[in-house]
Amino acid sequence: MKEVQYAIVDIETTGGNASGSRITEIAIIIHNGKKVMDRFETLVNPQKEIPLPIFALTGINNKMVRDAPIFDDIAEQVLQMLEGRIFVAHNVNFDYSFVRHELERAGLKWTARKLCTVRAARKIRPDFTSYSLGNLCVSLDIPVENRHRAGGDADATAILFAKLLQWDHEGEILKMIKNTAQDQRLPPNLPPSDFEQLPEKSGVYYFYDQQKKVIYVGKAINIKKRVASHFSGHNINPQRQNFLRDIYGISFEICATELMALLLECSEIQKLWPRYNRALKRFEPKYGLYRYEARNRYSYLVIGKMAKFQTVIESFNTIYDAINVLRSLAQQFEIDHRFCKYGTTEDAAAFQNNDKTNLPDITQHNQQVESAVDFLLTSRKSFAIIDKGRTIDERSCIWVEKGHFYGMGYISSDMTLTQDDELKEYVEAYRSNHYLMQLITAYATKYPGKVFFSK
Repeated sequence: MKEVQYAIVDIETTGGNASGSRITEIAIIIHNGKKVMDRFETLVNPQKEIPLPIFALTGINNKMVRDAPIFDDIAEQVLQMLEGRIFVAHNVNFDYSFVRHELERAGLKWTARKLCTVRAARKIRPDFTSYSLGNLCVSLDIPVENRHRAGGDADATAILFAKLLQWDHEGEILKMIKNTAQDQRLPPNLPPSDFEQLPEKSGVYYFYDQQKKVIYVGKAINIKKRVASHFSGHNINPQRQNFLRDIYGISFEICATELMALLLECSEIQKLWPRYNRALKRFEPKYGLYRYEARNRYSYLVIGKMAKFQTVIESFNTIYDAINVLRSLAQQFEIDHRFCKYGTTEDAAAFQNNDKTNLPDITQHNQQVESAVDFLLTSRKSFAIIDKGRTIDERSCIWVEKGHFYGMGYISSDMTLTQDDELKEYVEAYRSNHYLMQLITAYATKYPGKVFFSK
């Protein structure tokens, strides 16, 4: 049987991600599972300034690397030492992403099986409270010289690796270095059990940071498959690297349908505002239709930007949608256009009129405005979308009340749909918004047979 060899690697860099930072020092120790066979260590000229915080951590400054080789000069030697060997490092994905990226910049293609000593230590010695290299060295009495330097940390990792091999009575390391080992692709701080418990069903999943705060919410038709896709591939952009390092836990909620998963995802993002969610944040409506009474006691209908803690009659994604609705109401209820304010854009300015002569009767005018608002509110329909449940014994229910998403939940499969108030007792209330209603309306239009209107 061919001898398995390991390349134990540690690097120092100018920053935290491979796309915008460079290597300043690299150390590679070749190990055959029994002893160290070879060693390589060098400073590297990163061809850019070393930030002061990095100097404070590593002690490597610009003067030290000025005459050091650039990575292109050592790329062939690095590749020769890595090829055909298991790439080992503490928090392996960090070092691996930098080395692979630097080799690609030098025109060399390389991939390798990886072994993370953080994960290996968690599996083989689950009795430690911390798995940082520094704390493991203290707990295991591993001598460390030149901490936060590539050579010193590589030497410490090599000693740790040898101890793990000695303690590995269950063959965990051999399992981990298989190409199919899923947990090798997991973020370094994520317990494998969190991933293993994920179902292959539709629903919503949550990523948590070290403080148990939700940092990302996603929806999926297959939760396990979708979560795994976050961890696959070789993406070196800083956002993804930081994202993976911040994941310390996962939870999930199964949803009966993809629509319910979409609604829950959007609702949770609006409630929790997770740090790494960006796409759905832009769907918040920007404009609203307001009504107010001026000092002259006339009622006005106004289009304005959405503001917190202000109640709107209707919300809109664009000012043009809002203008069209207000113009239609003014025409239908014969409201004097001077009492309709259409915002401040150039397009809206054409509708403004400052003429104060021949004002309408105040009582009649205010009644017309009241009728227009009542029409807009009462013309919204209440209905339920009844669909499949999570099991054969239940059905899912999405309830819309007067044009607004009220909530969703599950009812017994043999429940008769007679009373609206009874149906509402089975759903959990959620905050409505314009984007949620777009999703619901589109689904109701596509599947009219699943829609039950309020009587």
